Amino acid sequence: MNALRAACVPSRVALTVAAALSVAGWSATVATQTLYRSVDAQGRVTFSDKPPSTAARPVEAPPTNEVDTGADGLPFELRQVVQRYPVTLYTQRNCAPCDEGRSMLRARGVPFRERTVDGSRDIEALQQLSGQTGLPLLTIGAQQLRGFADGDWSQYLNAAGYPRSNGLPPGYSPPAARPLAGPAPPPAATAPAPARVEPPATGPTPSNPAGIRF
Repeated sequence: MNALRAACVPSRVALTVAAALSVAGWSATVATQTLYRSVDAQGRVTFSDKPPSTAARPVEAPPTNEVDTGADGLPFELRQVVQRYPVTLYTQRNCAPCDEGRSMLRARGVPFRERTVDGSRDIEALQQLSGQTGLPLLTIGAQQLRGFADGDWSQYLNAAGYPRSNGLPPGYSPPAARPLAGPAPPPAATAPAPARVEPPATGPTPSNPAGIRF
């Protein structure tokens, strides 16, 4: 039986939760299927229920050191997984499925970064990122999972190589959540208007009765 994905919609978007679920078709379709991980020549990671073609040799995605998940203090094997397939959770306030997804990742011990979607700039950035505005959104490498479904999230995390039980070291502290788009840039400063320069007087004046110009 398929498990329904739970999701929220940003309050500033004129969509209902029911409509978002209907349009996105968020149902768990891989709960009982085997997932295969493959990486293309550009380093994009995808998961599928179909085995990759034997003619194409998977290329491992290059590791990156730009993941702000506190990976430096993690065990070696977990650090390698985090660098290859970083996990990012996109959430908003007052979103029960977002809270459930966050709790699931923490209970399993998955290092992740969190991006919040609150203002119009965040919503626009989410639309550009995923093409939709439903939350939560979970990314594992280049893979996107819209809406929360414990079974689906677990299968994709397993396929990416994340441990099935919490192996985080004592005292591990995840990075603080940050807005997706960040604050709006300050308005550009306007240059002061140039001072008006009076043109030189022409013709005779009290101080120059002859009207001589030099």
